[in-house]
Amino acid sequence: MSDAAQQSRALAFLRIAIGLLFLIFAEYKLTSTQFIWGGGMKGYITLFLRDGAYPFMQPFLRDFVLPHSVFFGIIVSVSELLIAISLITGILVRWASLGGLLLMLTLLFASNYPGPHAVFWQYFGAAFGHLTLAFCFITLIIARSDNRWALKLRHSSR
Repeated sequence: MSDAAQQSRALAFLRIAIGLLFLIFAEYKLTSTQFIWGGGMKGYITLFLRDGAYPFMQPFLRDFVLPHSVFFGIIVSVSELLIAISLITGILVRWASLGGLLLMLTLLFASNYPGPHAVFWQYFGAAFGHLTLAFCFITLIIARSDNRWALKLRHSSR
């Protein structure tokens, strides 16, 4: 197998694996009433404000997201589902990856603050999960991961 074919398979595997993770994330949020309407999103935001939001994110979370937690719960859930569908099918991967990157950066700044007296490396340690997915999304934005194991959309000519 050529290096190009091997790299193409590896990128497609990464794309689909992340898509499956996001499908799992979206499934539990959309099939249960707990996350959106049962206070799950509100609980997460309250926890983030208490334990992990970067200081510049706190006013946005407290004054805008928390009072509209049902709306943002729907936005997060549907966004995760759309990212999952895009990555699994290979359709609009770069756009979905951009959305995924923005979601990961938002979650990182909302929940991974190690505190004002943390040493430099602890900022990265606290954000490891979100950073890892952010780097994967950057990879999917840069690379052509939709060349293999992807649905192809046909363009009609009129």
